[in-house]
Amino acid sequence: MKKRSVQAFTGLLLFLGLTSSAAAHCEIPCGIYDDELRVGMLLENITTIEKSMNQITELGKSTPVNYNQLVRWVENKEHHAGLIQEVVAQYFMTQRIKPDTGEYCRTISVLHQMLIYSMRCKQSTDLTNTAKLRELVEEFKLLYFPRK
Repeated sequence: MKKRSVQAFTGLLLFLGLTSSAAAHCEIPCGIYDDELRVGMLLENITTIEKSMNQITELGKSTPVNYNQLVRWVENKEHHAGLIQEVVAQYFMTQRIKPDTGEYCRTISVLHQMLIYSMRCKQSTDLTNTAKLRELVEEFKLLYFPRK
């Protein structure tokens, strides 16, 4: 009986390890898009990165350093910067931005800069990177959404 439990548990772990998680959006195309929601998610991720950076800075000053919490905040910062990169590249650049739009080159340039500043957020705790990311999201919104 114990052997079957171990085999079942091992099989479950193997199954979970081989399955992949869902990406930012499907590439079928399904036609179900909520661009404003995605932009809101970008801004929320930036706020989370800022909080993580502030926590990392504070934890680094404490004596003794709580390395467990420090590592968790670094991982959180990395994760949310990666989410920005995924939404920018997999959702907007590959699925939503069409080459025949009037502001194509400028829009792609802004999105590329967002990828760069997301990478810089992974590399440091410099809050100027999140400020620049926020500016770029606002610039992207002006380019992407029709003016009312």
